[in-house]
Amino acid sequence: MTSTEDHEDLRAQLATLTTEAFRPELSEIDRLDTLEIARIMNAEDATVPAAVAERLPAIAAAIDATAERLAGGGRLVYAGAGTAGRLGMLDASECPPTFNTDPSRVVGLIAGGPGAMVEAVEGAEDSKELAAADLDGLRLTAADVVVGVSASGRTPYAVGAVEHARARHGALTIGLSCNADSALAAAADHGIEIVVGPELLTGSTRLKAGTAQKLVLNMISTITMIRLGKTYGNLMVDVRASNEKLRARSHRIVALATGAADEEIEAALAATDGEVKNAILTILGGVDAATASDLLTTSKGHLRAALDHSRTG
Repeated sequence: MTSTEDHEDLRAQLATLTTEAFRPELSEIDRLDTLEIARIMNAEDATVPAAVAERLPAIAAAIDATAERLAGGGRLVYAGAGTAGRLGMLDASECPPTFNTDPSRVVGLIAGGPGAMVEAVEGAEDSKELAAADLDGLRLTAADVVVGVSASGRTPYAVGAVEHARARHGALTIGLSCNADSALAAAADHGIEIVVGPELLTGSTRLKAGTAQKLVLNMISTITMIRLGKTYGNLMVDVRASNEKLRARSHRIVALATGAADEEIEAALAATDGEVKNAILTILGGVDAATASDLLTTSKGHLRAALDHSRTG
C-alpha cells in the first residue's frame, strides 16, 4: 500500500469514529463570549460520568481480574500514546505515594518513551512493534495485567501492546477506548468502551475522552488497591510519609481509625517507623510493633484480617 493509500485509509477510519465527528452547531463557538464557551464546555464534561456509569459492570469485572493477578504478585502496566499514554503514566506515578506500592508494581508505558510526556514523538503511536519491545523490556509474564488505553480504540501502539501481551506472554489484557466496536476492545480479554461522543473541538480527545479515561483509570488503580488491602475503610493506611504534609496526614489517619490521643499516636508511629497500618494495629489490636508486623505479613497486608487475628489469637 502506498503512502497516499495509507493516508486515505486512515482518513476513512477516522471518519467512522464518534470521537472524531464534526459538530456543526459549534462551528462558530469562537464568536461566543468566554463565559458562554465555559458553560458549554462544562455541560459537555457533565455527560462523561453517565457514559462511564453505563460500563460499570465491565469495569468491575476487569478490576476483579486485575486484583486477582496483582494479589498473586503480578504487575499492572498501562500502555498508550499521547494523552492516553500520559494519563496512564500519571496514574502509575501516583500509586507509590498513595498506596506505598513499589514503583515496579504499577507501570506506565507511553509511545516514544518518557520524553513523550512533554513532547510528541513522531510516528511512535503508529508502531505495534515498539509496544511489543517496550513490554518485552519489562520481562512481562502471565501474572501481569496490561491495559491498552486509546480514545480512538485503533491506535497501533495500544492495540499492539494488548495483542502482544495476550498472545506472547499470556498476560491479562484490558482495552480502554472511547468508541464502540473498537479494535482495542476486541483484542483484549476485557474491553471497556466509554462512548462520550464528539468533542467540543473536533478530534481533541484530551477533552471528554481524556476525562473518561482518567475516571476509569482512577477506578482500576484505586479499587484494585482496596481489594489488595491498601486501605482501611476509606482511609489510605498504606500512605508513604515522604514529606511533612504526608506525615501530618499519617497522624490524622491513625487518629481517625483509632480515636487515640496524640501522644499515643506519635508513640505508635515512632515504634512502627511511621507505618500507618502497623501503628493502627498496635493501638486497636493491643500488640507491639513486631507482632503487628507479623500479623500483617500473615494477613497479606489486610488490616481488618490482622485485627481479627490479634483479637482471636
